[in-house]
Amino acid sequence: MKNARQDKIIELISERVVETQEELSELLKNSGFNVTQATVSRDIRELKLVKTVSADGRSRYSHGKESHDGKASIQKNLLAASVSKVDFAGNITVVKTITGMAQGAAAAIDVMHFDGIVGCVAGDDTIIIVMRTEQAAKRLKEEIENLK
Repeated sequence: MKNARQDKIIELISERVVETQEELSELLKNSGFNVTQATVSRDIRELKLVKTVSADGRSRYSHGKESHDGKASIQKNLLAASVSKVDFAGNITVVKTITGMAQGAAAAIDVMHFDGIVGCVAGDDTIIIVMRTEQAAKRLKEEIENLK
């Protein structure tokens, strides 16, 4: 039931502007899901939904990974322009950047909500990212390389 409800949430916010939890709750109820405010709030947190501003200036929920707003694009461009090399060993991904750009690139990585990240630490030109699995580390390496 939870997966179906969360799939419906993604579908709803992709199809229309949803500005509030109350509005999302009502849409879910109209779709046959009996939800409480607490359930909707938990789903929003678990799905990592973020509030963005639509082209008409209205606030709306969107999925962080699929957000096409200006901020997400800027973060992606910053990361792509900053990275000079990416590698992984075990469940650790190491990102080398242009000198002085590691902290900005790490912030971009955080905003982009890549799957499997436990946490990351940035120095001046290096970011160490602890991943949940070796496969996640390899996937992150490939995703960052493909940004260019």
